[in-house]
Amino acid sequence: MLAIVSPGQGSQSPGFLAPWLELPGVADRLAALSDAAGLDLQAHGTTSDAETIKDTAVAQPLIVAAGLLALPELDAIGSSGALAGHSVGEITAAAAAGVLDDAQAMRFVSVRGRAMAEAAAATPTGMAAVLGGDPDDVATTLERHGLTPANMNGAGQVVAAGTLDQLQALQGDPPAKARVIPLQVAGAFHTEHMAPAVQTLRAEADAIQPGSPTVTLISNADGAVVADGAEVLRRLVSQVSNPVRWDLCMEQLQQLGVTGLIELPPAGTLVGLAKRGLRGVETLALKTPDDLETARRMVAEHGSTTEDH
Repeated sequence: MLAIVSPGQGSQSPGFLAPWLELPGVADRLAALSDAAGLDLQAHGTTSDAETIKDTAVAQPLIVAAGLLALPELDAIGSSGALAGHSVGEITAAAAAGVLDDAQAMRFVSVRGRAMAEAAAATPTGMAAVLGGDPDDVATTLERHGLTPANMNGAGQVVAAGTLDQLQALQGDPPAKARVIPLQVAGAFHTEHMAPAVQTLRAEADAIQPGSPTVTLISNADGAVVADGAEVLRRLVSQVSNPVRWDLCMEQLQQLGVTGLIELPPAGTLVGLAKRGLRGVETLALKTPDDLETARRMVAEHGSTTEDH
């Protein structure tokens, strides 16, 4: 069984879209996605610097667009057994599953990015990855500093979110045997600091008529498989201010019997987690078109045909 997964914010890097634009038709598709998002995603994916694409209002549409550009090159949705996305990547997964069309996904993520950027601007907040340490000690330490475990990523990684002062205190007083790494994001996502963005996003969601998922779609909220389009959309709204349970998503992938996992661009983060949390599963970080040959081989080996379903 094949899983296709989409990364979240912080996975972007300057110029990462440039090699994809050399493929036939990709520039035209990116222009259409840019129109829907109201952003020049070609410039942001090729020439914008790291600081520019760190902006939440830019990073989120850019990441979703990257996944939507790579998917048709794989031609894998009909043979994928499961789809999942981390944080904003869940919008990519929902579009791949047919809950949203590409234009709806880009409008939705554009509103999400702007609303979260505005919420983040209200109070200086951020996020940091906590790697290793005893899970109970990590939880106790975060609570002591008033931080929220915003992403439970599994494989010994928790992402803490809160004010910059709280994160600085964590750096000075980390959990035993753990490393604290600040993340390139501009706010405390998936916490109560994002509550204002939820209202904005709910209004956007109310205007969308979602489709039903055509592929097994796994939710960030609890690792559950969600088969109703309206429920997928509701969860996409609420996840903005609630923790991402990627650990439970990986557990679900394991229970489903996934044997191969391809991460869409900008890839790497989720494959890193899968290598530790999904041992024995073949993984591929689809970073550039050079990886497509391997990806298509994995689709053929791990993917299912319509008759298999």
